[in-house]
Amino acid sequence: MSTEIKAPVFPESVAEGTVATWHKQPGEACSRDELIVDIETDKVVLEVVAPADGVIEEILKGEGDTCESGEVIGKFKEGAAGESKPAESKPEAKAEAPKEEAPAATSGDAILSPAARKLAEENNVDPASVKGTGKDGRVTKEDVQNFVDSSKSSGGAAAKPAAMPEVNVAQGERPEKRVPMTRLRASIAKRLVDAQQTAAMLTTFNEVNMAPIMELRKQYQDSFVKRHGIKLGFMSFFTKAATEALKRFPAVNASIDGNDMVYHGYQDIGVAVSTDRGLVVPVLRDSDAMGLADIEKKIVEYGTKAKEGKLAIEDMTGGTFTITNGGIFGSLISTPILNPPQTAILGMHKIQERPMAVNGKVEILPMMYLALSYDHRMIDGKEAVQFLVAIKEMLEDPARILLDV
Repeated sequence: MSTEIKAPVFPESVAEGTVATWHKQPGEACSRDELIVDIETDKVVLEVVAPADGVIEEILKGEGDTCESGEVIGKFKEGAAGESKPAESKPEAKAEAPKEEAPAATSGDAILSPAARKLAEENNVDPASVKGTGKDGRVTKEDVQNFVDSSKSSGGAAAKPAAMPEVNVAQGERPEKRVPMTRLRASIAKRLVDAQQTAAMLTTFNEVNMAPIMELRKQYQDSFVKRHGIKLGFMSFFTKAATEALKRFPAVNASIDGNDMVYHGYQDIGVAVSTDRGLVVPVLRDSDAMGLADIEKKIVEYGTKAKEGKLAIEDMTGGTFTITNGGIFGSLISTPILNPPQTAILGMHKIQERPMAVNGKVEILPMMYLALSYDHRMIDGKEAVQFLVAIKEMLEDPARILLDV
């Protein structure tokens, strides 16, 4: 019985996706619920699993091809699990096809997606001359397009692949690798550029003495772990301090929608997480109602999901304010970029011991620079500075968070 393999139904905010990786090829046996293909959107990677035991019968959308929500990307044959002959015959038939068009022996070794093969035929490109960047060296549609574009820009036609081997330099290799930008990376790039072009972005700085928080963690760490089963980190303190400060300065917790200013009566704080695929910002919803342990657990959960590529679109939707921590990579000071449509973002940095003047005496204290980037269209400089000072005061005297002073 043959069934259709369809792309998942995308949320309303996602128009289309890209076939990232086929984990199974035509003829390969699959078990029920086994991962067969990844679909990458501009926010998250979605997984498609086998509907039953069987084999991939046909791939209609190759790696790198664009697909729409619910679109058929392949065909699946049920009840054929464990059969080895189909797994051997199908790839051989595909590998031999290019040989008829390109007499060079190396041409037959190139593995092309259906879309890449069609584009290569239309532009008279020898597949063996295109370096594949897909799984197992597979040549994707983007690889062929990049080859065609580079040939045109260099003044030669795409039908002259013979010039490519001459790139090899005898004395000292200077290798380059051209990789298509992923949909997620492209989305991140577009949002960051839009933020700089559309917002009147400004950054104000301050510094905070981290000694009180560090002493508090040292004093109660063992009891905290024993009671909650998780370590007490710095991010939970920053989240709670930011939450309290957002209540006092509503403009920092607002967003701009066209000519309207939208003030949010809740605090949903996004926490920037770096992954191999790019920067993602899962959201801590209603942070005002969360305790320190709840925040720490949720951050660990999001971090694990992000590393495994399991973050759902719902995890990253919304958010009224963002916190990013460049200090974990060693950054001493930076100017974070806004996360639209939010109007402010807080940047944490490396804790560095510095000589500070305290009551007329010099003391060595663990200091951290704080940076608040904000949209000057919505937030005045006075509000931004006072907001950052409020966070500084609460972190240097954590009791202020409990007493709301």
